[in-house]
Amino acid sequence: MSAAMWSQMWPWIAFGALVAVMLTLDLAFFHRSGVHRSTRASAAWSALFVGVGLSFAVVVGLSRGTDAAFQYLTAFLIEESLSVDNLFVFLALFTYFGVPRDYQHRVLFWGIVGAIVMRGVFITAGVALIHTFHWLIYLLGVLLIATGAKLGLGKGEEVHPERNFVVRWASRVLPVDRAYHGDHFTVRKDGRLRFTPLLLVLLAVESTDLMFAVDSVPAVLAVSQDVFVVYTSNVFAVIGLRAIYSLLSGALGALRFLRPALALILVLVGVKMLLSGVVEVPTLLSLAVVGAILVGATVLSLLSPGRPADPGA
Repeated sequence: MSAAMWSQMWPWIAFGALVAVMLTLDLAFFHRSGVHRSTRASAAWSALFVGVGLSFAVVVGLSRGTDAAFQYLTAFLIEESLSVDNLFVFLALFTYFGVPRDYQHRVLFWGIVGAIVMRGVFITAGVALIHTFHWLIYLLGVLLIATGAKLGLGKGEEVHPERNFVVRWASRVLPVDRAYHGDHFTVRKDGRLRFTPLLLVLLAVESTDLMFAVDSVPAVLAVSQDVFVVYTSNVFAVIGLRAIYSLLSGALGALRFLRPALALILVLVGVKMLLSGVVEVPTLLSLAVVGAILVGATVLSLLSPGRPADPGA
């Protein structure tokens, strides 16, 4: 293998190895069947997973330069923040379907695996389209501003699983048993293979994440059009979401200023995209602004806690 080819391949190899290790740790150790983690343990695992995601900026910096590392960190913070907000929806889905807490981790694990694949398709297609049709960046800017305004006005994604096309289709076409059978997606009953309600929950999570990608992918494409930077930041943020859910699922309502902060970030990113042909915003400045907004929202939430938010809002 030539030196040039190795310089292109080793970051992807490092990325793949880290993702494999993190998913293995998550499935084999963090959420072994019947094991309940304390809040302290959940916090430690969350810190580990998020820390690995942040630390990967070193790999990006070594392979693509300092500016790319700052782009990665900015994209990671935006995606991780949007992912935390999405936890409200996942919690509402689990409540609607009555999924026992012990089974939720399995749905989220395979939901993440599906998200890794879908985000790869979205990001690759998005970068290719922007490079081919540059005017699309302005359309995405308008989309982000509209999404930010909607979120800021308190009109986030509403959860209506009974209206979900994928879930309705699966319920009609697949032989679904009415009862849960542990954390299994399938069960043999009367000699026939049947699907459990947990599969419907997984389909609801996957289709919901597809809608989330429409918001989050354009947001990170505004930061960078490097497939490696955008995709790795997305994947590590989504994997971090899995660990964070265990820690925050019972305290999401305390983050009362998160959605306004995300709304402001989306609007600012949208404006940046619209002005990309006129003004070039330094990557370090973008990182500082995003970080300051998120820290401010977190501090305000802790200093002024409100009533628990409705997970379906």
